[in-house]
Amino acid sequence: MKEILKQYNINDFTIEPLGNGLINSTWLINASDNKYVLQKINIAIFTLPQNIADNISLLDVYLKENFPNYLFVAALPTINGNAMVIVNNEYFRLFNFVENSRTIDVVETPEQAFEAAKQFAKFTKLLSGLDASSLKTTLPNFHNLQLRVKQFDDAIINGNVERIEEAKDLIEFLSTQKNIIEQFDTLKNNFKIRVTHHDTKISNVLFDENNKGLCIIDLDTVMPGYFISDVGDMMRTYLCPISEGESDFTKIEIRPLFYRAIVNGYLSEMGEELTNIEKKSFLFAGKFMIYMQALRFLTDYLNNDVYYGCKYPTHNFVRAKNQATLLQKLNEFIPDLN
Repeated sequence: MKEILKQYNINDFTIEPLGNGLINSTWLINASDNKYVLQKINIAIFTLPQNIADNISLLDVYLKENFPNYLFVAALPTINGNAMVIVNNEYFRLFNFVENSRTIDVVETPEQAFEAAKQFAKFTKLLSGLDASSLKTTLPNFHNLQLRVKQFDDAIINGNVERIEEAKDLIEFLSTQKNIIEQFDTLKNNFKIRVTHHDTKISNVLFDENNKGLCIIDLDTVMPGYFISDVGDMMRTYLCPISEGESDFTKIEIRPLFYRAIVNGYLSEMGEELTNIEKKSFLFAGKFMIYMQALRFLTDYLNNDVYYGCKYPTHNFVRAKNQATLLQKLNEFIPDLN
């Protein structure tokens, strides 16, 4: 750590773990002059870390030129002007710590959901003048549903035979939901490619002490994409009061006030940017992302858990059933936005 922080001319500091992210490792740096956030990029997931650095630098320049008052947490340059420090083939970057800010791990109120949706929408809106294709891909095929379906079908043929038998009812249900792909193929021509965050869980929003959104963080997944990626991920993670790891599926429900908060929060910034078809596709966005995540969990289970970390042998199976139940609930849900 001393070697890394010397590259930022930080020599006197204390360090402690920060947050509970599952991908990158993060620490809070208390230096004599300031507080910082140090992060190590997980190159097993993000195999092209320079793409991340290039994207964030591009966004930082654009926002500073066009919206200088917008709070954008960009990586700080080293004393040599580099965006990252590379030590033993490990990639680190440093950010200013945003004072009087906090993160939330679980959405507790519709107001929080509204603020989060507003912040993600504001980010995309402010970048509407930037050509999204100028951004580099940091996670290829991240939200490619067609690929996830193919991987699912391959796992049914080549996966663990005992697990395939165990999951036959769930496999049958998810196979009946493939009409979601057909819907997407019909709709996508009416969806505009925009600068999209792609990972809109509540912990990627900074809030102030009054629960008002300040900005979004964790920009590694920012790439060109459709609005349904951001809205759908909020639907997936905000609508239900329990997490994707809960095994008591009777607790799974769709909270109408939270649905309304996501829609209204997003439209408060993006209402004039979205097409009419996009405005009618909020419910579909939730189905799209929940279905994809259910497929990914079950595919990994059938393939003997090669991707997601598991706390017990059937963890991915439980996650998949959890998301399938959530999808069933959303299929039955009739929104009321009055």
